[in-house]
Amino acid sequence: MTDEQPNKPSLVGRMLDLVERGGNLLPHPFWLFIWLIVIVGGISALLASMGVEVADKEGVARPIVSAFSAEGLRWFVLHMVENFGHFEPLGLVLVMLMGVAVAEGAGLIEAVMRGVALSVPARFIAPVLFILGACGNIGSDAGVVVIPPLAAAIYKQLGRNPITGLLIGYVGATAGFTANLLPAGTDVLAMSLTNAATGGDPEVNVLANWYFMVVSVFFLATLGTLATKWFVEPRLPQVESSGESLEALGERERGAVRKATVAILLGAGIWLLTLLVPGGPLRHPDPDPALFWRSPFFRGLVPILFSLFVLGGVVYGRAVGTVKKADDVLEFMADAMKRMGPYIVLVLAIAQFTEIFQFTRIDRLIAVEGARGLKSIGFESFPLAFFLAFIVIVAVANIFMGSASAKWAIFAPIFAPMFISLGYHPGFTQLLYRLGDSVTNCVSPLYPYFPLLLGWIAQHDKSRAKVGTVLSYLVPYAFVLLIGWTVMLGIWYALGLPVGPDTPIVLPVD
Repeated sequence: MTDEQPNKPSLVGRMLDLVERGGNLLPHPFWLFIWLIVIVGGISALLASMGVEVADKEGVARPIVSAFSAEGLRWFVLHMVENFGHFEPLGLVLVMLMGVAVAEGAGLIEAVMRGVALSVPARFIAPVLFILGACGNIGSDAGVVVIPPLAAAIYKQLGRNPITGLLIGYVGATAGFTANLLPAGTDVLAMSLTNAATGGDPEVNVLANWYFMVVSVFFLATLGTLATKWFVEPRLPQVESSGESLEALGERERGAVRKATVAILLGAGIWLLTLLVPGGPLRHPDPDPALFWRSPFFRGLVPILFSLFVLGGVVYGRAVGTVKKADDVLEFMADAMKRMGPYIVLVLAIAQFTEIFQFTRIDRLIAVEGARGLKSIGFESFPLAFFLAFIVIVAVANIFMGSASAKWAIFAPIFAPMFISLGYHPGFTQLLYRLGDSVTNCVSPLYPYFPLLLGWIAQHDKSRAKVGTVLSYLVPYAFVLLIGWTVMLGIWYALGLPVGPDTPIVLPVD
């Protein structure tokens, strides 16, 4: 048995080496979008020359517009800068990350994660670490960077293999990237791209997938714990406890966390008053309860979360000494923006693609014809099969193209209108995409933090810090989560439950 185990990862390694080589053939996402713009332009020119028309939302036939025509050139010159500057996800994401950067830079996020992890009984440590990893995405990539080494230290203290802890933390923060108990930057980004693709009709709010994602946090923890017990831990050798212990929070840190918590709760309470008090400035002016979730409070949740992250970070930082002057806050924000440089450059191409796709009316043509084709093959009778196919397509694409925003920028203009034509809410389509985009993060060698995981594993056992070996540990998680999440989705669909506030699965019939 021992002699055969090393051969298993080698087969997985050869298969995934092929995946990695195939993924490396893809250009940088920026150039990928440039090529997509050229392709869309060529297709639009061909369709325009053929006189192809498509019905708009009012049912009026409109011709396909060539991006390479005089009209297309005038539109591009007059709107290129506007397309970039008015690209909704850009401002939302940058503002959100600046707020998170203050809490992260001050040390609040790490302190909270460490304190929670240390207070949990040993038998519950695996599911709690999965929950912490999933919820860590509230701090953008903070969960991927902080949770795995903390989990390894905890497992080492318990006399168990620290590599198991690394894998749990990594899978929770990557495969569970879209699950959370609170709205995160991913919710903001997905919402804005969905609304950009549909024109906000119907509008998707930042909490569109919240019900499903809250349940997913605990479901992920359960499935991940079972996968660890059944498939991962048996393949890893047992180790003896070294007697080392995870450093507990000092009295100063605990006091700082308490102060930050009180400050955040007070701040949140003040914000909630603007929503809950009748006639509040951030409450929907229409008293109809159905419009409560469309209140300015929820539509403007990013500035609210920004203020709470900054408030908590500043209070914590002042208490422990990481924030000594006002300019420290600016440095935290500036450092975060430096890391966002590649994303900002990428948005220049994404914004042009999104707008050209809509300007030429190809998005509408694909949606109308695609919906018609799906209806013709009986899609309405077998919706779950189509949902699963869509999830799998996104999951496979995610192995090669890790940027969630880049992929959804491609898929949203096609599938969101298509699902609307079939009677499904775009918030539900967004959920299907996020499931597929999440599960294969952990098994992609192209994922930005995969090399970091290899380095962490090498610190404990260099012989196991190989791509094929590590992927052989991660693949079971991806399969278990994909199957489990699909079953959960099927039950949710069968019960007809909304996936979030004001977000039913099926659009109401007028």
